[in-house]
Amino acid sequence: MTWADRHRLRDYAQIGQKLFIQRFLIYSAAIVLTGFYYDWGVAAFYFGAVGLCELFDFTVFRRILNRKTLTPRMFHRDMVRIYVGTFCSALTISMFCVSIARLQGLGGGHFFPLFMLVSASIFAAMNNHHFLPVLAFRLIIYVAAILYIPIRDVVIVNPPLSSEMWMSLFTVLFVLGFIVELARNFLTSYSEQLASRVELENEHKRALMAVDAKTRFLATVSHELRTPLTSIKGALDMINSGVVGEAPARMQRLLEMAGRNSDRLGDLVGDLLFLQSSDSGHLVLNTERLDLGRLAHEAVEQTLPFAQRAGVTIHVDATPKAYWIDGDKKRIEQVLLNLLSNAAKFSNAGGDVRVSIDTHEDQVRLHVKDDGIGIPKGTEVQVFEEFFQIDSQDDRRFEGSGLGLSISKRIVEAHGGQITYESELGVGTTFSVTFAAADPLV
Repeated sequence: MTWADRHRLRDYAQIGQKLFIQRFLIYSAAIVLTGFYYDWGVAAFYFGAVGLCELFDFTVFRRILNRKTLTPRMFHRDMVRIYVGTFCSALTISMFCVSIARLQGLGGGHFFPLFMLVSASIFAAMNNHHFLPVLAFRLIIYVAAILYIPIRDVVIVNPPLSSEMWMSLFTVLFVLGFIVELARNFLTSYSEQLASRVELENEHKRALMAVDAKTRFLATVSHELRTPLTSIKGALDMINSGVVGEAPARMQRLLEMAGRNSDRLGDLVGDLLFLQSSDSGHLVLNTERLDLGRLAHEAVEQTLPFAQRAGVTIHVDATPKAYWIDGDKKRIEQVLLNLLSNAAKFSNAGGDVRVSIDTHEDQVRLHVKDDGIGIPKGTEVQVFEEFFQIDSQDDRRFEGSGLGLSISKRIVEAHGGQITYESELGVGTTFSVTFAAADPLV
């Protein structure tokens, strides 16, 4: 029993259960016509027989679809039941049509019973093509009945070759060729479709394994880096603060550079740990009522040294105690710092960054606008992906890990908010963050 066999079995059961009412109504209508035009006794007998067959199939299909697990032994039993159901239903329909042909007498073309058998064969080719042996079993029974009806007339009457009885037999042979070709096409199409589904399933499993491996790698590397990095950063901070004595003037610049880069590496490790926590569903928010205007001013103050080194001026239009939201202060501050540092980094020397807040209905919107290089069109989705860089060349002008916007998006969406942007190359970019407004803290 293969993975494909499992899917074939469920697909067969789903189609069979889905078409239960349709089949029963068609057969019931045919049986009523038989009773009205030929014999109510024959009609009543086959109505009961068809009902029992359909009830048996419905029970088998429901058992297959309701089962949580499937062992090879269960699969074998299900296939035996399907063969039994196929034999009973196909034989019942065939005998019903043969009985109609007998009631009609010899000759006359037997349009009604042959039409019923051909329709049943086409219906089977379209909907029972999941298992070739099952389909072949059903079609053999139908074909035997289709051939029996005109051959019986020819054998009993023994008409000349010019008789329409022979024409009916030849027509039946032609139609059987069409049915066989139809069944082959449906079976081939389904097999190709199932093979594609198997490949997609395998690709999905490989993708999940890759994501899991990436998550475990990030978690392991990040945790392993944090301990030695903390020690290095602590030692550099002590040296730069003069606690262990004044460093030689020739070393101070190098020590300050090492301190800054250890801070950058610490931020990167923190970002990786955040992504790992977010991917594993362990992102925890400590929600409280926040003054977004005050947070904006505090974030600008923290960004000023970086902006000044880049030659960028930051302007703030955000009144404290005027805009309130519910959120995690540390995470919201992280979003603001990411947006401000990006705005300053991608602005030209002498440029301006403007921070503003407004309200719209029951929402609070924070905007960070720069007049920098802008974002190319067609990268709307990639901008918020992990490790995406606008300038991805090895000698790129702008430093960064490409995690800031991805992390910001996750934080904002975890708060039920939305982050968007508008940009024009060479003119600048405006990032907008929208939160649900909250009542002022009294």
